[in-house]
Amino acid sequence: MSASADRLDLGRIGAGLPFARSVPALQQALADGVAVVQAPPGTGKTTLVPPVVARSLAARGSGAGRVVVVQPRRVAARAAASRLAALTDSRVGELIGWTVRGERRLEPTALIEVVTPGILLRRLLADASLEGVGAVLLDEVHERGLETDLLVGLLTDLRTLREDLLLVAMSATVDAAAFARLIGPDGAPAPVVDCPSALHPLAVAWRPGAGPRTDARGVSRDFLAHVATVAAEAHRAAVAEDPSVDALVFVPGAWEVGQVATRLRALAGPDGTEVLELHGQVGPREQDRAVGGRRSGDPARIVVSTSLAESSLTVPGVRLVVDAGLAREPRRDAARGMSGLVTVTCSRASADQRAGRAARLGPGEVVRCYDESTYAGMPEHVTPAIATSDLTDGALLLACWGTPRGQGLGLPTVPPVVALRDAETTLRRLGAVDDEGVVTAEGRRLARIPVGARLARGLLDGSELVGPRRAAEVVAALADDLRSPTGDLTGLLRELRSGHPASDRWRRESRRLESLAVGAGAAAYDAMVEGLVVGMAHPEWVARRSGDTYLLAGGTRAALPQGSPLAHQEWLAIADVTRATGRTAAGTGAVIRLAAPLDQEGAELVAAHLLVDEVRAELVEGRVRARRVRALGAIELTSTPVAASGTAAHAAVREALRDRGLGVLTWSDAARTLRDRLALLHTHLGDPWPDVSDEALLDRLDEWLGPEIDALAGGSAAGRIDLTEPLRRLLPWPEASRLDQLAPERLAVASGSHVRITYPPHDDPDARPTVRVKLQECFGWAATPTVADGWVPITFHLLSPAQRPLAITDDLASFWSGPYQQVRAEMRGRYPRHPWPEDPWTARATARTNRRR
Repeated sequence: MSASADRLDLGRIGAGLPFARSVPALQQALADGVAVVQAPPGTGKTTLVPPVVARSLAARGSGAGRVVVVQPRRVAARAAASRLAALTDSRVGELIGWTVRGERRLEPTALIEVVTPGILLRRLLADASLEGVGAVLLDEVHERGLETDLLVGLLTDLRTLREDLLLVAMSATVDAAAFARLIGPDGAPAPVVDCPSALHPLAVAWRPGAGPRTDARGVSRDFLAHVATVAAEAHRAAVAEDPSVDALVFVPGAWEVGQVATRLRALAGPDGTEVLELHGQVGPREQDRAVGGRRSGDPARIVVSTSLAESSLTVPGVRLVVDAGLAREPRRDAARGMSGLVTVTCSRASADQRAGRAARLGPGEVVRCYDESTYAGMPEHVTPAIATSDLTDGALLLACWGTPRGQGLGLPTVPPVVALRDAETTLRRLGAVDDEGVVTAEGRRLARIPVGARLARGLLDGSELVGPRRAAEVVAALADDLRSPTGDLTGLLRELRSGHPASDRWRRESRRLESLAVGAGAAAYDAMVEGLVVGMAHPEWVARRSGDTYLLAGGTRAALPQGSPLAHQEWLAIADVTRATGRTAAGTGAVIRLAAPLDQEGAELVAAHLLVDEVRAELVEGRVRARRVRALGAIELTSTPVAASGTAAHAAVREALRDRGLGVLTWSDAARTLRDRLALLHTHLGDPWPDVSDEALLDRLDEWLGPEIDALAGGSAAGRIDLTEPLRRLLPWPEASRLDQLAPERLAVASGSHVRITYPPHDDPDARPTVRVKLQECFGWAATPTVADGWVPITFHLLSPAQRPLAITDDLASFWSGPYQQVRAEMRGRYPRHPWPEDPWTARATARTNRRR
């Protein structure tokens, strides 16, 4: 074993950690090359498993390779590496280092490297064999992040070629058996290493707020105020009993962290409680302060965190947890062509993990800002991101790996077909994949840029327009998910150049991206720089003002935040637009989070593939109207009325029929009756009688309605077209000759009258045909008539002389033998001029009245 590996003293590193008891089981499992580690948060798996694996590799001899640990968040990656370095008395990077986007602290001597999922994915694309890596540890796989799920599939696939590569999946709460089957070799499940951790006693309190937790704007401000109040009161009470108690408050996002922390600082008063914020956007120093624990002499602390502290990080000293019960999950809105994070109720597994943070060191308490019924209704586990996310970048990665659409890859969840299809449509527009989903040379070029495929296009093509430096500055801001409350990207970049909290990170990333925009020429544009770069990344989100909202080229309407300085702009290039029902003008349901000014010339430049110049025809009020339209996607630039004719007119008729249904045509009584008769025959006799449902008729438009479509396209009004003859074109031959026998329009009743048969509507063919007839016209009639070759009896509405129903029956014989006598008793005094014989069987059926005496 190497001298460096000897410095990984497992006894010292694992001192006091519950997972130390599971080390022998892990060492034995590693002999199989794969393992699943299941251990609750706070047991020390993230701290202890990497050095155990590193020592196992070192025991193989030189050249065994480095251990790569994948942490889902940058904060957690830095914290895990720093803690391990401290426990081995080494500087960060010497034995244990980390690599995240744009930052690296790693020396050649390092045995363990902690990275984020995106780093390892791009490393795999650059070197599919992972030369120099001996083991990969996937931590927090239970979070079901998209990139982590993809890594599970890719690394399992890689192990078919590199059996020497150790692969360990680690989780706080996961379906261990499912992951064991997934990553196990040759169909055999991987060994599962468990570490049950006995919690100290945990008290649970329920403190729901008076109102809803969320509203149309997102998380309710009243609810956040309630969370802050509950946290302040619970912490004050806990510290009164034990001054060493620190609190951890869980809210869903960075904005909510700031809101609750601000209120807590106001509520803390003179007691000196320190309130810290923990999320992905705070700086490294603030992150280290939050996860570093309380130092001697420090005041009591309340750490307000996102789900980051749920399992990825352990915050020392916590004996009180306050949980809002909410989480952020990705959601894809296919209809609007957008995606983003939405606030949802967290899973029960997450709620239990959060609560468990209070009982690791001793007896603790969790205060849940919701009631027990809400807890019972929570989903059991988090929704896998692959099932709800935009899959554009994931699809490109799968194509680059040589497994388009994930075919043949063992993924924890199969990607949804519709989401994959939409992702491939986007990638084909970018030139990244071909019609079969296979990656192109351009796709590999985009994949080498360490941002998403759309932003990579913005960087490369934008550099040709505005120069590499300025394009890189825009893309760096977008890739870091930076926001402006006013939605103004240009203003945000001004802040980044002059002291924004994220300025240092943004400058580093800008320089890195600029170096990747190789071969770009001199800048051709010096104005609307941000809009041009954004437009190249998201051409379908180029938008023009329409009243109080903006119409996007993709067809969505969206609104700016109130008070945005962009509100006077005619054209925008939108970088981020998300659903936000209720908080936008004109009820669009979408809000523009970040955008930059553009003009029409720039819009047509960046979205040139969306430009059309064509004749568009519509069926309006029964006639075809046509216009010559020049448009940028859904945005009409010019429109001029022209004569309707030719292909466009025919297409307009067909589109109107398919979009608005056959109701745009005028159905005469004769046509409607014929359709109802045919529907009944199709239902009860089947072929060859035609299906005349809307769907079937729309599928056969040209077969039965061809001449009428020609007439409409030629200028005829829909109201002048009778559909009876078109329907007759569908009649089967020679069966058509029996139509009036099988489904007659009229029925000869006992009196000799011919009464109209009313057939059920075509969309309810299982109902019975009916006849409305005066009761006296049916005397002596026993057998109930039928249609459709005897399959369907006719229902009789037997009427009074005033044409009001006296009885409804499809069994005349039963009616004469029973209910008739009651009807006779009630009616003969009211209508004395009409016959009401005591014996209806022998009476003569008649439509006439009795003679006057």
